[in-house]
Amino acid sequence: MSRTRIAATAIGLAGALAASQAQAQSASSSEQEIALLKQQLKMLEQKLDKLQSQTAANTAATAKARAEAKAEAKAEARSEAKAAIANANATIPVKATVPPSGVVVTMPNNRPTICTADEANCIAITSRLHWDVGGYDYRPNTAETVPQKLDSGENVRRARIGVIGRFLNDWNFALIYDFGGTSDGFGGTAAGSLPGGGVSGVENAYLSYTGLKPFGGKMAIEAGIMDLPYTLDEATSSNDILFMERASPGVIATNIAAGDFRSAAGTRWYNDVLWIGGYVTGPSTGAIHSASSATPAGTSEQYGAVARVAGQVVSGKDYSIHLGADAEWLIQPPRNLIANTQTLTLSDRPELRLDPTTLVSTGAMANVSGAQVYSVEAAATYGPLILQGEYFWYNVDRNANTSALPTGLPSVKFQGGYAQAGYVLTGETHTYNAASAAYNGVKPAHPFSLDGGGWGAWEIAGRVSQIDLNDQLATANGIAGGRQTVYTLALNWYVNGNVRFMLDYLHGNISKQASPVSSADVGSKFDAIAMRTQFAF
Repeated sequence: MSRTRIAATAIGLAGALAASQAQAQSASSSEQEIALLKQQLKMLEQKLDKLQSQTAANTAATAKARAEAKAEAKAEARSEAKAAIANANATIPVKATVPPSGVVVTMPNNRPTICTADEANCIAITSRLHWDVGGYDYRPNTAETVPQKLDSGENVRRARIGVIGRFLNDWNFALIYDFGGTSDGFGGTAAGSLPGGGVSGVENAYLSYTGLKPFGGKMAIEAGIMDLPYTLDEATSSNDILFMERASPGVIATNIAAGDFRSAAGTRWYNDVLWIGGYVTGPSTGAIHSASSATPAGTSEQYGAVARVAGQVVSGKDYSIHLGADAEWLIQPPRNLIANTQTLTLSDRPELRLDPTTLVSTGAMANVSGAQVYSVEAAATYGPLILQGEYFWYNVDRNANTSALPTGLPSVKFQGGYAQAGYVLTGETHTYNAASAAYNGVKPAHPFSLDGGGWGAWEIAGRVSQIDLNDQLATANGIAGGRQTVYTLALNWYVNGNVRFMLDYLHGNISKQASPVSSADVGSKFDAIAMRTQFAF
């Protein structure tokens, strides 16, 4: 019912009431009729209120229904639109996933490296530069001492550049050339070498297969020109050693049938605890072999072998203990095919390479048929502290039957060793390298930076080493090679992962007599200070 009709009805009732009242007045009606009319009016007012409430509710319900119908229509329209789009897309060919790029270029530790996307094939450029500068205060004991002077100055100890990499996941290779020309040589016997030094040349050129993984470890079968991980000191990279030079006892041992630039073939097996390896070795890259040339080129090739067992017997988060044993055999010494002689020289410079002169040397021992070196090694780390030491026993057989000495000579024996310690003042530690059974260098937690506020890592170290090349003194067939003792203090600054500065102070004492049968003093003493600038990647 509309509001107009309701109002009309009310007006009509009011008119009727008025007419009734007039009639009552004129007709003198009773009070009961008036009360009845009032009651009827009240009932009409209640009906009017009820009709108004019902009308409002109907209006709200109608609006809600219209809104719901509109929302439902919109949802249905959206659904129909999505279905249409899906049907349209179904008719369009789907593009295949875009494959990754053919090669990936990375710079691990600033070493340029190119790999295939699956990392099965990689090649990287590697280099190291060790530039030394320093001087000696050399004091010969007598005028008969040789030498009378050592030269101070500078020396490009190592200047290497080359490539390393792998292919088909399991094949590894290296080709590295050293332009430094002052590596540890074989007693200065190689053609073109300085006394006591090596020559520039191919330092690494090998192929290694690592596809076999027996007994829960990793295995490498390799051959070529390589730096063998024989002895703990030699297994430690020259980028990571605590001092500018390795200790003389180890250098003399490795020069017999191992060391840098050595041709070799062999295998090694290792896991996180144990390392076992063995190699047969040949001549170094600086040697020249010819049956018709004059001395020293007219020599046959030498052959030998090395073996090593070592491992990390105890290890934890910030500590470790390493033990090992090594053996080396010179099976066939170099033979001079012109003079029909076989000789071997054991010698080393005074743990510094600014001057190539050796201060202790057996000289060329004649009638050498072979040699053996046995050694033990031990090391430990505890947080920033590292301890390391090795001891060597050398035996040289002199029973070869040559035209110079057909009856041969008695064997001679020598010995030597070293002990060293290092402490990283900034708290870093030397981590363990299971692949070589040796310790890595320090990686600074906060590389030096004027902007970032880092100062790199700082380390102090000390070492004492001794080599005794005397045997059977006071006899004509004895060897008076001398006894050398060197004390070294070092301060190392690891600027970042690629740059290091080393400062070494050495004090040495060489005790030597003129000959096996002469006790005349031809020894010497020296102090030296040297600094190395090292860059490597």
